[in-house]
Amino acid sequence: MTKITQRPRRNRKNVAIRNMVRENHVTTDDLIFPLFLIDGKNKKAEVSSMPGIYRMSGDLILKEIESCLKLGLNTFCLFPSLSDKLKDKKATEGLNKKGLYPATIKEIKKYFPEAVIMTDVAMDPYSSDGHDGLVKHGEILNDETLDILAKMALVQAEAGADIIGPSDMMDGRVGVVRETLDDNNFTNVSIMSYTAKYASAFYGPFRDALDSAPKFGDKKTYQMDPANSKEAILEAELDLMEGADFLMVKPALSYLDVIKTLNDNFTLPIAAYNVSGEYAMVKAAAQKKWIDGDKVRDEILLSIKRAGASVILTYFAKEFALSLKK
Repeated sequence: MTKITQRPRRNRKNVAIRNMVRENHVTTDDLIFPLFLIDGKNKKAEVSSMPGIYRMSGDLILKEIESCLKLGLNTFCLFPSLSDKLKDKKATEGLNKKGLYPATIKEIKKYFPEAVIMTDVAMDPYSSDGHDGLVKHGEILNDETLDILAKMALVQAEAGADIIGPSDMMDGRVGVVRETLDDNNFTNVSIMSYTAKYASAFYGPFRDALDSAPKFGDKKTYQMDPANSKEAILEAELDLMEGADFLMVKPALSYLDVIKTLNDNFTLPIAAYNVSGEYAMVKAAAQKKWIDGDKVRDEILLSIKRAGASVILTYFAKEFALSLKK
């Protein structure tokens, strides 16, 4: 029998040694918890396609953030779900300094200044067309959208946002937002650019949560083709030059190769969005008892971290934080 000199199993023989040689770890410091905001008081409604995830009024958002902070979860991304009566073709509600979104950001920062708040910059939550850009004759206009996005980012920064998240995929928007923030003395407000946001089928439950699906067509003229990976490098180079502080890949699971590519080629922190469809599939299979939902959750988060993401936006954030306390 051939003598075996290398035995990798020796480093797997017990829990202590496996923990000692583990290459990647996920902690609450890595995670951003997305929250869905609705108008009203003491209102809470579960998103039917996302078990365990709720739309909440601002007062309950405050309580949710308080409970998360006690678990060591410190960073939150806030998304507004607005009535159709507040939506128009120019997304003017997104520029309303007294609107629900900036008012809630101010309240959060008032009571929990230690909480890090990331915001969403795009027209679709406020647009009657449901698109991320200004629509004219069925075309999503790029340059005309940029001014709206910049003004939206400024409103959010004035409200107290720590990180601005342009999610629209318009060309040049990071540079315009960065210039606007800097010109108004918000040089310390970060930009987490949705750098490689793909035209994915995994966004369905999120659009249910915000009622923000396009009223016509799709988003393939501005979101990336799932077939492309080299294009992500171009998008990252542009966002880097325009002043982004983080580069995000969205979705995460089907694009682990893109996460790795950006991490291998850029020194900025790489973020990944573990999106609603990825969450919903795990929850649905777990409810059927086809999988162990907790173990699959942890494996998914670990795979995203292993691919090179140092920041993970995930709906699993709070339950993962709770699991660490057990």
